[in-house]
Amino acid sequence: MKHWQSVLVAETSAAEVINSWEKLSNELIRYIVNPAVWMGFIFIIIKVVFILIAAKLIVKVANKTLEHMMIERARNPLNLDRRRTKTIGKLLGNITSYVVNFIMILMILNQFGIRLEPLLAGAGVVGLAIGFGAQSLVKDVITGFFIIFEDQFAVGDVIQSGVYKGTVEEIGLRVTIIRTLTGEVHIIPNGTILQVTNFSVHNSIAIMDIAVPNDMNIDDALKILHETVMKNYENNVNMVKEPEVLGVQALGATEMTIRASVECKPNTQVQITRAINAEVKKALDKFRLEMASSRGE
Repeated sequence: MKHWQSVLVAETSAAEVINSWEKLSNELIRYIVNPAVWMGFIFIIIKVVFILIAAKLIVKVANKTLEHMMIERARNPLNLDRRRTKTIGKLLGNITSYVVNFIMILMILNQFGIRLEPLLAGAGVVGLAIGFGAQSLVKDVITGFFIIFEDQFAVGDVIQSGVYKGTVEEIGLRVTIIRTLTGEVHIIPNGTILQVTNFSVHNSIAIMDIAVPNDMNIDDALKILHETVMKNYENNVNMVKEPEVLGVQALGATEMTIRASVECKPNTQVQITRAINAEVKKALDKFRLEMASSRGE
């Protein structure tokens, strides 16, 4: 008797499970085939797409507006620091992009019925907890702020920080991007920037050490060098002051070194040195040929 009662209870339980499953399946099917559900889902997708497009357009328009404002500011005759203008323009563009994308994410979550008030409150608590653990990130942001505020360097400057030397491509609140002369791009967290050498703030000095044979007349060598550097000064807009021939820098067993210097625009000393060295070599070769012809050699 007890056996049959157990079998009856088991069959009853199985029937209830099957009925429950059938009811759930029917409810699911009715939900799936319900036109109102699909219309609501389509409306949500349309709204999300509209939000994405609107956010992209806002960022694009904001960047164009900032770019136009920076160009007008650079054309202002009273503006004396175009480096800072360019840097601030890029930073404002990044901040605008972050803010718009953050608002876009909140609006998309709202479309799916996620309440923003508890989310924002929870984000505040989580952010506080993360702040204690992400001290390096906070350090990067604070250092980036002071780099921009104190105008330590700007976009387009040539700087050296540690072993990295190159042109500053971008300064953000968290990282600084440097492109080297050979094309490598280095992304440096601002918190690790302990010391910076800026090569773009003041004019640079080009130093030319010209080696000439000891048997050459010193007055002729000085004259040739002076005429050559002055000729380059007249034709080179990167030289800001007249060159100086400083005289004999060193004496060797077979040759002497004559030094000349010139003040030039920032980061142009290398190309000026190369150009003057080439012109001096041509002038010395021409002088030797003329001396050889005069001796009848």
